[in-house]
Amino acid sequence: MIEVKNLVKRYGDFEAVRGVSFTVERGMIYGFLGPNGAGKSTTMNIITGCLAATEGEVTVNGCDIYEDPVGAKSAVGYLPEQPPLYPDMTPNEYLAFVGEARGLRGDKLWDAVDRAVARTGIGEYADRLIKNLSKGYRQRVGIAQAILADPEIVILDEPTVGLDPRQIIEIRDLIRELGRDHTVILSSHILTEISAVCDYVIIIAHGKIVASDTLENLTKQYEGKNYIDLTVRGDETSVRRAIESIPGVAEVTVDPKPLGQLHVRIAADSSTDIRETVFFRFADAKMPILSMEYEEVTLEKVFLELTGEAPAHVSEAVTAPPAEAPDQPEESPVPAAEPDAAPAPEEEPEPEDAPKPKKSGKSDNDDYTPLFGG
Repeated sequence: MIEVKNLVKRYGDFEAVRGVSFTVERGMIYGFLGPNGAGKSTTMNIITGCLAATEGEVTVNGCDIYEDPVGAKSAVGYLPEQPPLYPDMTPNEYLAFVGEARGLRGDKLWDAVDRAVARTGIGEYADRLIKNLSKGYRQRVGIAQAILADPEIVILDEPTVGLDPRQIIEIRDLIRELGRDHTVILSSHILTEISAVCDYVIIIAHGKIVASDTLENLTKQYEGKNYIDLTVRGDETSVRRAIESIPGVAEVTVDPKPLGQLHVRIAADSSTDIRETVFFRFADAKMPILSMEYEEVTLEKVFLELTGEAPAHVSEAVTAPPAEAPDQPEESPVPAAEPDAAPAPEEEPEPEDAPKPKKSGKSDNDDYTPLFGG
């Protein structure tokens, strides 16, 4: 239904998306997973036609997003990370407005509104102003506008950000329900979010796709080994001899530590637990185990491994603002406050200066006082 080829998006010299390619098949829930700043939202904005790509091709239902934007966009319902809501409208008014923009009229319009309201569970609040709704219900209104015209593809960008645990569970249930009748693409940087509802996972990091497979295959591919970390006292040759003969051991690394100790890391097949065997082997060899830690590889660790290495320009951009931020507040307020206080009043009595900041404090909150006569 969606085919993306060699997608590139540049902002000056910075490449937010670097040659991304993938396909989306009908009737599945896809998880678009990656850390903040990986390029998820940029890619989704390009797919939905909200942002132009620097290079590459995007087709939706066979329609090129640039040559036939109406045909491509008509098949897609989109919820951006910030829902495009009008706070002074009610959900019914807002959905009717969106439906008319989608080309719905008359009975078809209100049937679509009623159906979207019922599916998202906002019927009780359909005539309340959107600005008076909780964030969870505003997210529901955003999802309602995305599914209003019954599109074949529903794209949701971070739909559970800022929600409490109960709201997150409710939105997940709603996404699963949508997956029965729609192809769903769910963007998130939270692994549990993806693993809870998705059939297929695409992991993106630093603008590139680093993994793409079903959740089961991805888990099997990367979770084939578990690790045991040991601190033992003995010589390296005897340690290796004791471990390498154990069935299921795939790899052994030995590093010396002070006081005649060795750090041993064992990679073992995840289908077998060799901890008990390791213990007795070392006991028989009279080599005491001082510590043992068992590390079971999970999809979370796979995600961290695939997305962990940050490029140099990213780390510099992250560390640069904190370095500048403390310099300005430390230097500007202290010297600037003293010279401003002296020349402005020219009368050094402090009690007269004190009320001035209080008055300025009141003026900060008088956005609407002119409407009431000041």
